[in-house]
Amino acid sequence: MTSSPLVVGPAIGHSHTHTIIVLHGRDSEAQEFMAEFFECEATGSETDRTLPALFPTIRWVFPEAKPLHSERFHIEMSQWFDMWSVEDQQERAELQVEGLRASVDRIAKLIQDEELLVPRERIFLSGISQGFATVLATFFADGRGGFAGLCGFSSWLPPAAQAVSEVYEVAGNPSHQLAAMQRLYLGRDEISPLQMTSTPILLEHCRDDEVIDIQSGTRLRDFLYRFDMEVDWNEYQDGGHWFNEPQGVDDFVRFLRKNM
Repeated sequence: MTSSPLVVGPAIGHSHTHTIIVLHGRDSEAQEFMAEFFECEATGSETDRTLPALFPTIRWVFPEAKPLHSERFHIEMSQWFDMWSVEDQQERAELQVEGLRASVDRIAKLIQDEELLVPRERIFLSGISQGFATVLATFFADGRGGFAGLCGFSSWLPPAAQAVSEVYEVAGNPSHQLAAMQRLYLGRDEISPLQMTSTPILLEHCRDDEVIDIQSGTRLRDFLYRFDMEVDWNEYQDGGHWFNEPQGVDDFVRFLRKNM
């Protein structure tokens, strides 16, 4: 395991125009996920239809989760935060909080590093499963928005029941709703209400996902609607707990091109 993110691109002869930070899922690692991610192909007439080939000016950044103790399995495993059950993400949700806040802090620092290279309106935050759950927490903890986009695959809102409860308590006041989310993910009470700059969001989920059921994805989508966010929701008949190919990859490519 490495603490430094893996970086690919931009391609030789191309300037760096955008960054995409991509977080792997639980019990995975950056190198393994990156290799499988870059095997995905879009449709089209290009000989090489992989993502690095289609976007030669993008800097792809793959951070790696640290090994954390699993309360349920009594082992250390690669995860952004501990969970009792992946299938039922709300079971013993209190286990998620400590690791999630630590990962939020870590990804926030990575974003700051990338902002030294390109402005945040040229930075996409992306991830699959627990990786995108961590992206969402980081996004709300930051509270400012203004990214090029968020791209989530097979994911959910962590910890959903507590987040929904926090927001419902201040329903009707967007800035106080955002402050409630910041308190949840930062663990601090001294939060000043903010006005979040718009960030487009892509969500993709396969109906046959046996790890994170599609209802978790639709609940996430509906929660984001409460913040009047621009959510591009896409669901697919098959693909399991991964990307639907080729349509899901095509939709991802379309979203990136639209918001670059």
